[in-house]
Amino acid sequence: MEQLRVGVTAVAGRMGRSLVQAIAASAGLTLTAAIGRPGAPYLGQDAGQWAGAGTLGVAISEDLAVVLPSLDVLIEFGPVAAALDHGAACIEQGTPLVLGSTGFAAAEMEMVEGWAQRIPVLVAPNMSVGVNVLLAFLPRIVAALGPDYDVEIVEAHHRHKRDAPSGTALALGKAVAAGRGVDLRDVACLDRNGVPGPRVEGSIGFATLRAADVVGEHTVWLAGTGERLELTHRAASRLNFALGALRAARWLHGRPAGLYDMQDVLGLKAFAEIESPR
Repeated sequence: MEQLRVGVTAVAGRMGRSLVQAIAASAGLTLTAAIGRPGAPYLGQDAGQWAGAGTLGVAISEDLAVVLPSLDVLIEFGPVAAALDHGAACIEQGTPLVLGSTGFAAAEMEMVEGWAQRIPVLVAPNMSVGVNVLLAFLPRIVAALGPDYDVEIVEAHHRHKRDAPSGTALALGKAVAAGRGVDLRDVACLDRNGVPGPRVEGSIGFATLRAADVVGEHTVWLAGTGERLELTHRAASRLNFALGALRAARWLHGRPAGLYDMQDVLGLKAFAEIESPR
């Protein structure tokens, strides 16, 4: 079986370690490069040993440009600044990029979209297969329920997460907005502190929780008169995100330049497309 040569950045982070473990346990994939933070004390150590996956013979390096020519695809889950640098390096080498980093500003996302004109780029705020199935069907559910149902999105993550609301929560909000034929930016309610009066009709509310070691939980409340439908995804470990990222890497390899997402990987685009409400 031909081996897909994979590189992982932010290898010392939670997702980086999960990715190394998943690659080591997956047939048809080989860890070819492991990139860490410049100047970090773990540089030079075996990536497999660092991740608890056994000896893999791949030393953690800080120089992505050196190893890019040996890769078939790069998986990036690092902070935004590092992800932007690594994406630029992928452009120079023509290396496909699976991008799971979150917290990009609008101008930074425009940069990512520019990369996709030259290389295949897959962007997903959440690589979980379950979450992406929810994202695909949520617009239809919202459209079927109609405008009289209030929508609230509640998310919880570990205490170290930097962005809020999470990228997944915002993606769920966009799916709800799509089902209503509106722009999320026009209806999102991110903070009710100091806001007098009742709930704004048609708004999509967000609530953020940060505590301990919560991996990730997202619930969409669809509340109508006398009933409430709750759609919840709970991640028990980061391994589900890692396995989704590897599925994305396999799918992306050999694709033409373009901007893709997990809906493409899972063949769910047709389900996500709905007619605008009349």
